[in-house]
Parts: sequence; C-alpha cells; structure tokens
Amino acid sequence: MASKLQSTCFELATEGERLCKLGDYMNAVQYLEAAVTQGTDDVNMLSAIYMQLGNAYIYLGEFMKAAQYHQHDRTLARTIEDLEGEAKASSNLSNTLKLMGRFDEAIVCCQRHLEIAKETANKVGEAKAVYNLANIYHVKAKQKCKSTAGLDKVDPNIAADLKMAIKLYEQNLALVRSLNDRAAQGK
Repeated sequence: MASKLQSTCFELATEGERLCKLGDYMNAVQYLEAAVTQGTDDVNMLSAIYMQLGNAYIYLGEFMKAAQYHQHDRTLARTIEDLEGEAKASSNLSNTLKLMGRFDEAIVCCQRHLEIAKETANKVGEAKAVYNLANIYHVKAKQKCKSTAGLDKVDPNIAADLKMAIKLYEQNLALVRSLNDRAAQGK
C-alpha cells in the first residue's frame, strides 16, 4: 500500500471500486479513504467515493461510518444543488439508518427522496422511495413486536406502523404497475 501514496485520487477510487466488486471491502475502504485524503475538485467523483465508502462500510457492519459517508454525499449534493444526487444519497442514508434501528430519521430521509422524485417527475424513483418507506414502517413494527414480546400490553403504535406499511406497499404496487415493472410488482 506504500505505492498508493503516489496514486491519484482517481486511481485510488478505481482500485477501491474494483475491490468492492470483488467483495474485498476491508481493502476497498483503505483505497477509498486514501482517495478522499488525496482529494479532488471533481464533485461527481467525490460523491461516488462517498457513496462507495458508505456501501462498503455497510457490508463491513460499520453502520455509523456508513451513515457518515452517506451524509457527506447528501451534503455535497445539496451544496451543488444536485437533486438526483441528493435523492440517491437520501435513499442510501435512509437505508443505513433503518439498519441502525433509527427509524424516525430513516423516514425523514426517505421522505426527502420521495419529495425529490415527485418534484422531478421521476416515477421510478418515486416507486423506489415509496417501497423503501413502506419497508421502514414494516421493519419498525417488527422491531416493536420483538421488544414487546411476552408483555401483557402491546404497543398501540405497532398497528399504526403496519397500516402505514400496507398503505405504502399498495401505493408502490400501483406505481410499479403503471410502469409495467413486473419484477418490482413481484416484490
């Protein structure tokens, strides 16, 4: 890795991406973090590096680091007023927060993804955001069920979360049917 200090940000990022594709996330992270340290003026490259780092850290089970990099990506997208990039970063951050059990924060991020998709008339993005939002409510309800197992009183919010999940899954189904997306309909 000593020779990596001689490499450009692009070369480091490319090697990090290659290693991610091979499933070697531990080494990928080293290259991607070195790329960030090396720096670049190319905001699109930096965004891609942040996203790749966030995803690699998810595979490594380091959700806090993953969330930090997805947050960096979202901040960068907002700074350069890249709505599509912000939507993607909000989706990635939302999914990471869901994995961490931070459901309310995940919902806020996912709702931002949905807002952007509607604003830009991106029906595919809208369908993905609605599906992800439904999934957050579903997982949130399941977690509440686990935490109240064996108790005499069940959390009344469980039913509300499940109803919201069902409503959103039905909304997603209508959207993917209108897009004629058979694979998404199967989900």
